[in-house]
Amino acid sequence: MKDFIPLWLRAPRSSLFLLLSVVLLAALAVVSPVQLPVALYKLTLIALAAVVGYWLDRALFPYARPDGYLVRDWRHGTDEPVGDVDFPVVQGYIRVFTAAMIRRALVVGAVVLGVAAGL
Repeated sequence: MKDFIPLWLRAPRSSLFLLLSVVLLAALAVVSPVQLPVALYKLTLIALAAVVGYWLDRALFPYARPDGYLVRDWRHGTDEPVGDVDFPVVQGYIRVFTAAMIRRALVVGAVVLGVAAGL
């Protein structure tokens, strides 16, 4: 293992997309500044739709939350050895955990697509 990790590997995973978004937003401001409030409005609605989709999933499936199938509560942190699983799933519940994760992604995705189709 390396003792030194370069800065470009330590940056958050979405840094490239954040930088690209800022560049595109600046280009939009130069090309058509009138469209900035419209773009902000649409981005706000999509972000709100993602939050609504998440809470809709929690309301519809209160006893099937994906984190309920983990061995320990993830909010307490981890103390696993290097290279081991951060948050192991209870033995025998891997498929149920996977189904809960996919279900949540589908519910949130459907709500986001529904709102985006209305824009």
